[in-house]
Amino acid sequence: MTEVGVKKAAILMLALGQDEAAEVMKFLEPREVHKLGIAMSAMKSVSNESLETVLNDFRLETESSNSLGVDSDDYIRNVLTKALGDVKAGSLLNRILVKKETGGFESLKWMDGKAVAELIQLEHPQIIATILLQLEPYHASDIITELGERIRNEVILRIATMDGVQPAALLELNDVLTVLLNGNENNTNKPLGGIRATAAIMNFMNADIETSIMSKLKDFNAEIAQQVTDEMFVFDNITDIEDRHIQIILRFVQSESLIIALKGAKNEVKEKILKNMSQRAAEMMREDLDVKGPVRLSEVEKQQKEILQIIRRLSDEGQIALSKGNDAYV
Repeated sequence: MTEVGVKKAAILMLALGQDEAAEVMKFLEPREVHKLGIAMSAMKSVSNESLETVLNDFRLETESSNSLGVDSDDYIRNVLTKALGDVKAGSLLNRILVKKETGGFESLKWMDGKAVAELIQLEHPQIIATILLQLEPYHASDIITELGERIRNEVILRIATMDGVQPAALLELNDVLTVLLNGNENNTNKPLGGIRATAAIMNFMNADIETSIMSKLKDFNAEIAQQVTDEMFVFDNITDIEDRHIQIILRFVQSESLIIALKGAKNEVKEKILKNMSQRAAEMMREDLDVKGPVRLSEVEKQQKEILQIIRRLSDEGQIALSKGNDAYV
């Protein structure tokens, strides 16, 4: 959700009432609930004008009122408890309302990347890698970004070379995160790690951090590094993105950056981009590409990475979907 979308959704949740809002939140992802909860906690009152605007946007009907005033903390506590249950709601509320801390692996899903990184940064890299593999790739990426460079590189290497989780490792995790995977027999032999898991996490990395990690991984094992790169979403994979999503991406990319990036791109990528521009914009882009002089490969790669960072951010926000063949990047 965008910042504006989060604000509108927060107003809508406050307008719906506790029971209805709780039902809606049951269908949201942890990061969405987290963003929404923070936005709701910041709203002590909502003007009638704002309320009507949001309700019209969502095509809902409501009676007019002077303002929507609520005790936000109590409201959020009741809504999240009804939607998520005591354990999940308690963990999330502790982060939003800044009260107390709780433990347990399940609660990690409802904590932000920095908080999780602070919790696990002193653990063995193998332990950290195993923990991250049980979280969503975007969440694991956020956490890795908050770790120091040395431990960050070591963790990525562990993830790339891991082919499963041994029972002994799960016992150690249980000591670290109290009830981690406790009572769930299916998780004991769950296949985790490997090239694809590493690529999924790397897809959400900041361009500079991605370059640094991949460089270290290549120094350790060039074959593994290449396998991870092959599995990641790269600039050539733009041809697999739906046209309507290409059009969204182009709204966020500067023309000069796109010109340089396309100088070193395959013809298929160029045509994919150009066909999703207006006729006039496409003609101007072709002219700019023709008259643009030679560009250093390093500059081309830099601009392509910046565009990929924009694409990954839009994917993370749910504005676009990435695909490679029949597989979607999530």
